[in-house]
Amino acid sequence: MIRVENLHKHFGGFHAVDGASLEIAKGSITGLIGPNGAGKSTLFNVIAGVHKPTSGRVTMAGEDITGLSPHELFHKGLLRTFQIAHEFPTMTVRENLMMVPGGQSGETLWNAWFHRARIEKEEAELLKKADEVLDFLTISHLKNERAGNLSGGQKKLLELGRTMMVEARIVFLDEVGAGVNRTLLNTIGDAIVRLNRERGYTFCVIEHDMDFIGRLCDPVIVMAEGKVLAEGPPATIMQNEAVIEAYLGRGLKNKVKAEAATLRNGVAG
Repeated sequence: MIRVENLHKHFGGFHAVDGASLEIAKGSITGLIGPNGAGKSTLFNVIAGVHKPTSGRVTMAGEDITGLSPHELFHKGLLRTFQIAHEFPTMTVRENLMMVPGGQSGETLWNAWFHRARIEKEEAELLKKADEVLDFLTISHLKNERAGNLSGGQKKLLELGRTMMVEARIVFLDEVGAGVNRTLLNTIGDAIVRLNRERGYTFCVIEHDMDFIGRLCDPVIVMAEGKVLAEGPPATIMQNEAVIEAYLGRGLKNKVKAEAATLRNGVAG
């Protein structure tokens, strides 16, 4: 689905992404992990058109999409959510969903004057679809609530719902668990799995909650210092020495090992 080849993104002398290459398979839920500053969100931003790459190439289903704008990528079915949800706070949850599809007839003054019937038909269809999305996400009870009043987890569900209002092919989720309680995180996880299995969504997920990653994602890609460090099933990744060192640092890693050895020796003695 997505192939990234030798991607670089520099901000002055800082190499946020430094020669990263990876693939996201169609129909997968791929995890992207790494310590803070590893370049994960910058990589997302380059793929999703928020930043132009310094060099390298991104393709989607064989089509070169390098440097396309978020608007162009949106119409190709590539969507990206953010660590901090971007809702329209004064609009209701249902209205936030209905705003998503582009090219609505009501957006032009001519149609507003002379094609009211067409606009009303479109709005009825959008209303029906929005209610179906809210039912799917189990937040129908919030449909008339102002989006700005939602909790952090509810806003993440709303962002996920917005991807369901269009024909999404691949969705990039940036720290979907940030500031979300465990119950709502489980609800979000369930929705991601259902969208993947029932509707064929492909996902790439940045997340620091390793239980969440282990439950949802296979494969898991690890980044460190702007590069891809490792890739594989979650269980294998969690035991990878290079991954442990990237997260903990050599000194702390050796300290943890020494403490574990001391504990084993104490038990044995």
